[in-house]
Amino acid sequence: MFYFKNIEFLYLLLLLIPLIYLIRQKKDFVLGQFSKEVFDKIEFKNNRFSKKTRAIILICSFSFIVLAFARPIINNGEIKIKSSFVNMLVAVDISKSMMINDVYPSRFEFEKNKLFSFLDELKNIRVGLVGFSSQTFLISPLTEDFNSLKFLVKNLSFDYLNLKGTNINSVLEVTNDLLKDEKNKILLIFTDGGNKKKFDEEIAYAKTHNINVYIYNIGTKKGGIIKDDNGNAVLVKINEDIKKLALNTNGAYMEQSLNQDDIKQLSEVINNNYKASTQSEDVIKDQKELFFYPLIIAIILFFMGIFSLPRRKS
Repeated sequence: MFYFKNIEFLYLLLLLIPLIYLIRQKKDFVLGQFSKEVFDKIEFKNNRFSKKTRAIILICSFSFIVLAFARPIINNGEIKIKSSFVNMLVAVDISKSMMINDVYPSRFEFEKNKLFSFLDELKNIRVGLVGFSSQTFLISPLTEDFNSLKFLVKNLSFDYLNLKGTNINSVLEVTNDLLKDEKNKILLIFTDGGNKKKFDEEIAYAKTHNINVYIYNIGTKKGGIIKDDNGNAVLVKINEDIKKLALNTNGAYMEQSLNQDDIKQLSEVINNNYKASTQSEDVIKDQKELFFYPLIIAIILFFMGIFSLPRRKS
């Protein structure tokens, strides 16, 4: 089906009526001022076109420009695209301890770089992203647009965050809510483990709600120093006790490494362990824009009219 996207521009064609009228009036006025012999001597003529022809060319050029602005389109109907995705949630730790630089350049920047590498390895997976400390907040809903996700994560900064503590329970509750339609809910947490020793409550919650927890733990056993609210220096080491949460919920546990293969192995585990149970169907319109055809014709006619310069008869 053929139609104009901006059909209102076609009203500009009505300007042709007074334009043609003015051109004819001007010609009649000029002819009325001179005899035919004098007019022939003073008349400018084109190298290739007469005035009348040039005027017609320019009018046609204007008409085709109007048609181009009206955006003619051929609609070939709709195309249905079936796609299937596994949905998962990724949580990034933004607690104060992630500022420690026992991992270069800091736990927080290391975390972001590992997340970027992880996204590069995923196949047919949609990712939702949350940040957490004592609270959890949504950074992005489920999406397969990982470039946008990277942009959001790249611009995360402690300058805009003022949250303390590490509340894994909050992350689990948000996961259960966002992935409520999934049979197996996949959660990957980038964290330094917080300071809890026991995760029995978190394990019980994850099992009850079918949440498979994958942990990527960032930090060193040597640890690093941060200052508490009273200004006292506090040594914070990586918390390996959080491993129990991953191993007891059918997930996996991994500690930070400078080797890029570690995050690749983690992504392969997730890619291989989960298959999409449902298919989604997207409908897109198959349309072809035709505006460039009248635009090209208009430009050609315009230059034909402009560059056919007149010369005086000898």
